[in-house]
Amino acid sequence: MTEEDWDAARAAHARGDYANALWLYRVLADQGDARAQDNLGVLYENGLGVLRNYAEAEKWYRRAASQGNANAQNNLGVMYEHGHGVPKSAAEAVKWYRLAAEQGDTNAQHNLANQYESGTGIPLNYADAVRWYRKAAERGHPMAQANLGVMYELGHGVKQDLVQAQMWFILSAAGFLASEAKNRGLAIKNRDLLAARMTQAQVAEARMLARQWLPKTPPGRP
Repeated sequence: MTEEDWDAARAAHARGDYANALWLYRVLADQGDARAQDNLGVLYENGLGVLRNYAEAEKWYRRAASQGNANAQNNLGVMYEHGHGVPKSAAEAVKWYRLAAEQGDTNAQHNLANQYESGTGIPLNYADAVRWYRKAAERGHPMAQANLGVMYELGHGVKQDLVQAQMWFILSAAGFLASEAKNRGLAIKNRDLLAARMTQAQVAEARMLARQWLPKTPPGRP
């Protein structure tokens, strides 16, 4: 199959034609296409166009992950973190999150930071949590921005700085999609609660910094 077949599979997936997407992904996946293997895993994990089957999802994620597909590595990490289709293992989750995070996958960077912050599957280390949250936050990942804001607010792994915390909360609240209303609501709550503790000058500075902020471009991309 060709790149046009991949485009057709993605288009079917995007418009909710999961049955057709499943068929196209499977043909491509059987040919060794890591992108299709990862997306086939997504359909099985979420029961889209097929009965939910975590074991099948894990199988396809692992095939893609073994080829170095960062999205699949992160997805496999999620499976281990929650024990879906595999025995629950925080250490294995960290292993796969790290592989994906080191390739620049922002979801994995955020997930790895979570593990460092909570000390789950890896020794607790706020400085490393901040480092990985920052990598994802600087690329525009709204949940990483929210969590980085919390680290600044509490002074965990970084010098306490309410202006920086508020800046990240502002960016996070603006970054969530309409479909992510719950997370956006939490970011807004964090933003407003912190603003009530700050001076007007501090809030104004945070807003100015948020307006000036630009996401970092990933290495190798224009």
